[in-house]
Amino acid sequence: MSGFGLRRLKILMEPEPGNPLEVEGALNPAAIRGPDGGGGCEDPRVTFVQPLERYIMTYTAFSARGPRIALAVSRVLLRWQRLGLATFAPYRAVQFDDIDNKDASLFPVAIPNPSGAPQLAILHRPLFPGTRPEETACQAAPREVDLDRESIWISYCSMASDVGGPEGLGRFTSHHRLATPVAPWEQLKIGGGTPPMMTRHGWLVVYHGVSALPGPSLGGSHLLYSAGVMVLSKEHPRVIRYRSREPVLTPQLPNERRGTVSNVVFPSGRRSGTGVRA
Repeated sequence: MSGFGLRRLKILMEPEPGNPLEVEGALNPAAIRGPDGGGGCEDPRVTFVQPLERYIMTYTAFSARGPRIALAVSRVLLRWQRLGLATFAPYRAVQFDDIDNKDASLFPVAIPNPSGAPQLAILHRPLFPGTRPEETACQAAPREVDLDRESIWISYCSMASDVGGPEGLGRFTSHHRLATPVAPWEQLKIGGGTPPMMTRHGWLVVYHGVSALPGPSLGGSHLLYSAGVMVLSKEHPRVIRYRSREPVLTPQLPNERRGTVSNVVFPSGRRSGTGVRA
């Protein structure tokens, strides 16, 4: 016996009951990559935004320009209407619309912006040139973190009735740098994970951090993606009340240590409900 093996997951397709064209079976379906295979939709996060009474999905729209944050809206989760790319106002010399951006998630309720007005708040992680883990891992000498360009940000968008509901969301403004790489397990990059969830301590956010593996690794990847937690102030989510010094989840299982991207755990969803005792 060789070391190669297969594991059955589930039946992909079976004959449709009552369909005379499939009475003898459904056999050998075709598969092909389409001409638009260079793009894609990645890393979706879904939040039920209570003031809008809609599910809003943030996802990564990947095109020849690179990854950008896109939005979609739904009432019932099964049918989604694309709202297009999220747009961001400039912040000093930072032009969010002109650079790659990923790892976005929304708060489920209106959050006071820096001026105190309740607005829709989003967490996002701009990816400026030179700040990707594949680039920073190649730097042997210690480096200083560029706070503006290597951080998780929080931004705000109007939800007033005059914007026409979810389809009329405007630009995200009032940007605030929320969190930068601090601990060794996140020294190369941090980014958002699960949408914020209210607990008795404040807004719980599970986020990811990237570090370099010291030696050879399964799958040839020398980056390690782990997960940590932050708790943001209930009243002012721009304030971090707690941040884990060590990761709460690291790649350990075989399917976490070897895959399309090896050595990765990457939380992006969570179970909602009342009675959270985190």
